[in-house]
Amino acid sequence: MLTGFKIISMKNNSLIKTMALVAFVFLSCEKGDDTGSVDNQIEIQQVTNLVTTGAWRITSFIDSGSDETSDFNGYGFSFNADGKLIAENGSTTINGTWSITDDSSNSSDDDSNDDSSDDIDFNIFFAEPASFNELSDDWEIVSRNDVKIMLIDVSGGNGGTDTLTFEKN
Repeated sequence: MLTGFKIISMKNNSLIKTMALVAFVFLSCEKGDDTGSVDNQIEIQQVTNLVTTGAWRITSFIDSGSDETSDFNGYGFSFNADGKLIAENGSTTINGTWSITDDSSNSSDDDSNDDSSDDIDFNIFFAEPASFNELSDDWEIVSRNDVKIMLIDVSGGNGGTDTLTFEKN
């Protein structure tokens, strides 16, 4: 009878070890997934804090190889915390919207590097005029510092590359 007890005990012990290993692997994987999301949320907050402070101007806008920067000469851009984007040149005000979103769940982007800015979109939308509508897109952040943010978008349709640079006034 004691032998039977040892066999049952050994089977239960083996089962418990297997279940513990499975739980450990599952929890480890989930923790790794959360870390990217947390990093993206930190990056989103940092970029939001940066752009909502002060007025900005476009110092470069290249639309599929064509330099269209002059369309925005004299305009100051204000990224308000409520998502409103206002472009003003003294006599004209153009209203739009902006946001920063986490696109790390997009399975079509297989970014194997750890740069979290690859997983966030800087979204701009202007309904009109046509020149401002050209800025409407979900941009990737190439680089940023306290006075400059550089964005890029590769069009899915024609494969053209657009770049947009804002600098703080």
